[in-house]
Amino acid sequence: MTSLRKLGSSDLQVFPLALGGNVFGWTADEAQSFAVLDAYVAAGGNFLDTADAYTAWIPGNEGGESETVIGKWLAARSNRSDIVVATKVGAHPAYKGLSAATIKAAAEESLRRLGTDHIDLYYTHFDDETVPCEEIITALDQLVKDGKVREIAASNISPERLQASLDFSEREGLARYVALQPHYNLVSRDTYEGELQETAARAGLAAVPYFALASGFLTGKYRPGASVESARAGAGQHLASERGQKVLAALDKVSKERGAEVATVALAWLAARPTVAAPIASARTVEQVPALVAVADLQLTEQELAELTEASA
Repeated sequence: MTSLRKLGSSDLQVFPLALGGNVFGWTADEAQSFAVLDAYVAAGGNFLDTADAYTAWIPGNEGGESETVIGKWLAARSNRSDIVVATKVGAHPAYKGLSAATIKAAAEESLRRLGTDHIDLYYTHFDDETVPCEEIITALDQLVKDGKVREIAASNISPERLQASLDFSEREGLARYVALQPHYNLVSRDTYEGELQETAARAGLAAVPYFALASGFLTGKYRPGASVESARAGAGQHLASERGQKVLAALDKVSKERGAEVATVALAWLAARPTVAAPIASARTVEQVPALVAVADLQLTEQELAELTEASA
């Protein structure tokens, strides 16, 4: 049984890989989504990441499709108490921004779609700098006081706004962010490393990075001259960069030596970084799940971690 990781200063215990829900109701239909969720849980997984805005970018969708699929699955499997459900507020087309009224209304809609009375981890999806940190934190704190949210977190936020939010929580004795969801992976390090990571580390926040596999690039499926059928083919851009090629070469080497999938090695590097509790990765099919959950059992050596870090510098 894989040991779960404590999420920052919270009581939440999570599997070291969060399953991304951005594909549910998009490239994975309901049946496929249920199969992927079942496979993830069968491997010991318990941490689902979604957002109220998923999948509003698809023509004909209005947002909330991913939460709806997860809600149906939780009901069908009667396993709500075993699962840590994370969702986000601020980007749904009908609930844009982070005013107190928007946060309150959007949370009710998320609870309804998820078919639950509480959200385990509630993120601000994109910071809304038109709203004072004080208003955002006070609204989130009210959800915690009402028992509708267990813990709060932030994504896509500046170090300054993150610190201001933490300071206000401390000063007023209100709910405080326990986690941060940054864009972070082997080919995108400056999106987190530096001031944002230092702020998180000082505050004891757990990082739950998104784009952990760089839209599929770090699975190793993008190679010079190879064409890939994918809804997210933008990952090919990394092939053109010297860093991308160096990272692939280092991943290939470690992957071969350890008998592990390239994706697993990329996730294991991320999972070993300071502050990181659980990278997020999504799977469209059941066949993609094993390489993701295998991160729980792959401990890279100091030497392997150093090689990957150097290649990605």
